[in-house]
Amino acid sequence: MSKMNEQDFKRASVNLETAQIAWRELQRYFASGATVAVSDTLDLVEVAFQFSEDNAAQVAQWMQSGQLAPVSDEQALAWYEADALVWAVVARPYVLVQSQKVVSEKK
Repeated sequence: MSKMNEQDFKRASVNLETAQIAWRELQRYFASGATVAVSDTLDLVEVAFQFSEDNAAQVAQWMQSGQLAPVSDEQALAWYEADALVWAVVARPYVLVQSQKVVSEKK
């Protein structure tokens, strides 16, 4: 398998592991400090892929820009109170979490 195909395969695998889940189901991971919020400006699959590739430079850049950060108490409470569904994927030892994008309908 060529390098490009191997990376495509890994991205596809990460994509298959991504799912919508109720935030309430992730409470124990949040309590242990293992949840990371991913900005909706980023592709959740790409972020998880970079974690799996141990691309520390890219992850650090996203963190410095504020596009990645531990889920804040305020965000966790808002998701909890709204009984929100979020997109999530495991990137050991973290659970990457992203708000569902709201798509407005044109009238």
